[in-house]
Amino acid sequence: MSRIHTPASINDAPEASKGSLEAVNKLLGSVPNLFRIVANSPQTLEGYLGLNGALGKGSLSPQTRERIALAVAQINGCNYCLAAHSYLGTNLARLSKAEIEAARRGTSSDAKAAAAVSFAVKIARNRGAVSDSDLQAVRDAGYSDAEIVEIIGNVALNTLTNYINEVLGTEIDFPVVDTLAA
Repeated sequence: MSRIHTPASINDAPEASKGSLEAVNKLLGSVPNLFRIVANSPQTLEGYLGLNGALGKGSLSPQTRERIALAVAQINGCNYCLAAHSYLGTNLARLSKAEIEAARRGTSSDAKAAAAVSFAVKIARNRGAVSDSDLQAVRDAGYSDAEIVEIIGNVALNTLTNYINEVLGTEIDFPVVDTLAA
């Protein structure tokens, strides 16, 4: 059970959040618990959806964005996001089970994606304190300055949802995933 109220439906959400939740429902065909719990703060919901939508229009592929989401969720221990992004990674980004596990371990079988995920892992683990060589490695893999900023943005976006879900105990409404073996 979540630690704060999760609106049971769009109609139970604050008035200022209803339009955003209706847009989520139109896009996804449902309104997952994350969106409903964030709807308690219409401003936070608007901010999350705005950044998510903007990053979705960026240069990083949906597959790379899902890999980053999985890696960051693994680092932050967010079971909700691991479940959600394993589902989205499989069903929307078409990542294989092996690729989802690789992302959770901070890598990828695709060399360019591996560089982005590795960089994202360093950002998340070190709270943004990356070295010049870390930055050069992602550049050497072929990422532009704009794409590097997008990687950072995706780490921040996913850290936001990880923290929301962990602090508030969002009930998982995606297929639960197993813990990774060491």
